[in-house]
Amino acid sequence: MGQKKLIKFAAIKQYENVLEYPQGMPGKWNAFFEKLNLGDYPISLDSLEISTSTSPKNNTPIKPLILELACGRGEYAVGLARMFPAQNFLGLDIKGNRIWKGASIANKEAIKNVAFVRTQIEQSIQYFAKDEVAEIWITFPDPQLRLSKAKKRLTHPQFLRIYQQFLQPGGSVHLKTDSPNLYLFTKTVIELYGLTLITATDDVYGPTFMQSSQWDERYAIKTYYEGLNIASSNRIHYLQFKIDQDLPHAKDELLKEMIAAFEVTETHDAKRERGVKTNED
Repeated sequence: MGQKKLIKFAAIKQYENVLEYPQGMPGKWNAFFEKLNLGDYPISLDSLEISTSTSPKNNTPIKPLILELACGRGEYAVGLARMFPAQNFLGLDIKGNRIWKGASIANKEAIKNVAFVRTQIEQSIQYFAKDEVAEIWITFPDPQLRLSKAKKRLTHPQFLRIYQQFLQPGGSVHLKTDSPNLYLFTKTVIELYGLTLITATDDVYGPTFMQSSQWDERYAIKTYYEGLNIASSNRIHYLQFKIDQDLPHAKDELLKEMIAAFEVTETHDAKRERGVKTNED
């Protein structure tokens, strides 16, 4: 591991706004953010109270908790936290050296309604209680375009089944991607499983969409990966949908057959396999 990565890993271990594989957190995130906002350090996770419909201390409503999954450098989590100080934001990613960037910005700007968890997305069910999460953002994840890796796509039904266990009824999932393949795959999932599609555009910055009633200031936040334009699509695709139906496993094989003909484009991993060095290496 490079020296810079080691320095970043050491730094986040000292950050109160970064947790690594935290235990016993379901239902405690509102209390955690209250401590973070008050600067009540060090924060003892074991002593945090579990919140239900109201904050246990002052009987005020619990702030909505919004997740950014595979957050990378955390640009979306931090950007949303700036926009909405009355909400709490949590970025999840396994790469500690990437999390360091967003966490450092939040510390420098004293943004106390955003934090980060270093973990695998597959383990996210361990960290949240039922209905604890209001919204989920998935911004520029690796589209995992090989058919053999389809189950690693963060909008695959096996992941949606995880999110469904802690996402509030009526809560939305937002996908922002430069991959037309991941966009079409996700639309296929939504249709096949009968989920509610709220918004869909294959050109989120196009003048037609930006001038429509569907445009939202949150879409304007840009990430490091967006700037790379790895898929060379020259368009940013966006979907918002609800996981408001059961996701029967019996349909997964049909989904696999439906996506087999999708056009394949290049991913981050494919570039590395060909020996093309990226800025993250």
